[in-house]
Amino acid sequence: MIILCSSSITRAKLLRDIGIKFIQKSCKFDEESINVKDPYEFVILASLGKFKECVKCFENENIIVADTVVSDGIQILRKAKNEEDAKKILLAQSGKEIKIITSMWVRYKGRIFGRVDETIYEFEKFDEEDLENYLKSGEWRGKAGACMVEGFCKKYIKNVKGYESTAMGLCVEELLKIIGEENAY
Repeated sequence: MIILCSSSITRAKLLRDIGIKFIQKSCKFDEESINVKDPYEFVILASLGKFKECVKCFENENIIVADTVVSDGIQILRKAKNEEDAKKILLAQSGKEIKIITSMWVRYKGRIFGRVDETIYEFEKFDEEDLENYLKSGEWRGKAGACMVEGFCKKYIKNVKGYESTAMGLCVEELLKIIGEENAY
């Protein structure tokens, strides 16, 4: 059994989809205290901080911790605080190339693994009416960069380099290499 140390519905779905048995619990970590501008540094510090807290909470358990950020190459596009913020963040991605970066830490059978993966998307310009409908739906809430590559953003993908699972918050392809294929399905 593995503990997914995240409240993310999307990360839980990714694990269920590949047949990993897990329970979902999390520990407190204040990622707002991280004050860096580099998206790679930020995501590593956030995921490592969460990992250290979860190691204390779940002393001898197998755990998975992840954090994800979106970057437009200039700034980190964090989770939107409200609809106006979500619109601003999404417009920064419209018609542009973005990087979705996920850092994952795993403690499995007493060993610790850490990695950073990225998926690069090039988006077409978002349709204004479609964007407004997405904003009103609230599906962007709790999503890094208000971005849903499996939802709203999917129809605007012009080009992609990397795994969709990385962009969804947990690179399951690499996770399976760590915990072994026999733990899936």
